[in-house]
Amino acid sequence: MRLRARLRRRRSAMRAFLHGEALGGLVLMAAAAAGLIVANSPLAAAYFGGLEAHLGPLSVLHWINDGLMAVFFLLVGLEVKRELVDGQLSSWPRRILPGLAAVGGMAVPALIYVAFTAGTPGAVRGWATPAATDIAFTLGVLALLGRRVPVSLKIFVTALAIVDDLGAVLIIALFYTADLSLPWLVASAGVLAGLVALNRARVLALWPYLLGAAVLWACVLMSGVHATLAGVAAALTVPLTPSPARPDAEGSPLHRLEHALHPWSAFLVVPVFGFANAGVPLTGLPAGALLAPVTLGVALGLFIGKQAGVFLATWLAVRLNWADCPEDANWAQVYGASVLCGIGFTMSLFIGLLAFPESPALQGEVKLGVLIGSALSAVAGALVLAQACRSRAPAAAG
Repeated sequence: MRLRARLRRRRSAMRAFLHGEALGGLVLMAAAAAGLIVANSPLAAAYFGGLEAHLGPLSVLHWINDGLMAVFFLLVGLEVKRELVDGQLSSWPRRILPGLAAVGGMAVPALIYVAFTAGTPGAVRGWATPAATDIAFTLGVLALLGRRVPVSLKIFVTALAIVDDLGAVLIIALFYTADLSLPWLVASAGVLAGLVALNRARVLALWPYLLGAAVLWACVLMSGVHATLAGVAAALTVPLTPSPARPDAEGSPLHRLEHALHPWSAFLVVPVFGFANAGVPLTGLPAGALLAPVTLGVALGLFIGKQAGVFLATWLAVRLNWADCPEDANWAQVYGASVLCGIGFTMSLFIGLLAFPESPALQGEVKLGVLIGSALSAVAGALVLAQACRSRAPAAAG
C-alpha cells in the first residue's frame, strides 16, 4: 500500500510538473512573440534603449541575462537533482533512453553547425548554440495537442530535456567562461563548501541556502565564470531528503524551494528573458543575413540535427534492447517528439549570446537562426504528432 501510494504521489507530481511547464511554455511563446513585434514597431527605439540602460554596474539586459536567469538555473539544478535522486532519472535503466537521446540530440546539431560555419572566422565558437532543447516551449506545444499525446512520451521528452540542460550547463562551464580570477574562484569554492557543510549538518531551513546562493552568485560573477552557474551549484547542495526514514518527503527543502520558485521562473523570469532577447529587428538585417553561415548552422542544427540525433539514438537504443520505447507510443509519435526537441529557444539563445559577446552582428544571426529553427521544429513537430495521434498506430516495439 505504501509503495502504491508513493507511486501515485510521483505520478501526480509529474503531472503537476508537466502542466506547469506546459502553461509556462505558452506564456513564453507569447512573450517571445511580443518581443519580436515590439522590436519591429515604432516602439523599437524605446525597447532597445531600455535594455541598454544601466542600473548600477550592469545594463538592464545584463541584469536579466546574468542575474534574473540565475533563478532559472537554480530551478534547473533543483529539477536535475530531484530527477537523479528520486525521479525519472533515478536509476540507470531509466537514464539510458533519455540519456542516449540527449547525447545524440546535442552531437548532431553541433556537427551541422560546425559544417556550415567552418569557413567563417570566429563563428565556430557558437557550436553549442543548437544543442539545447527548451523544455517549457516544447511542453507548451505538446499541451496544445491535448491528451492525445501519451503521458509516457511527455515524460520521455521532459527527462531528455533535463539531461540536455545538464549538458548545456557543463558546456557553459567548460567553454564559455571569461578570463578567470583566482581569488574570486577561491572565494566561490569557499562559499560552495559552506553550503555543502550546511547540507551535511542537515540544516533544513531554506534561508541559509538562499543567502549562500546570493553570495555565491556575486563571487562567481567576479570570478569570470558565468554567474548563472552559481544557481546550479547552489541547487545541488539543497537537501532533498530530511531523514532516511522519509525519502523524497514533500516537505523537504528541495521540494519547498522548487515549488516556490517554479511559478516565478515559468511566468516571470523566462518570459522576461524571452521578451528581452527575441527582439530581432527584421527590417534592419544586413543583406544575406537569412543565408549567413551562423543563421543556417543554428536553424538547420535545431530543425534537422535535433530530430535526426534524438530519433536515431532512440531507435538504436530500442533496437539494440538497451532500453524500452515509451509506453503506448508508436514510432511516428516518437519521431514527432524528436522534431519538437528542435525547439531550443531559451538555452540556445543564452549560449549563443555567450558565444559572441562582442559581436552584435553574430548575435543577431544567432537570434534569427534560433527563431527560424525553433519555429520550424514547433510547427513540423506538432503536425507530425497530430497526425500520429490521430492514426494511433500500434505501439513501437524493440
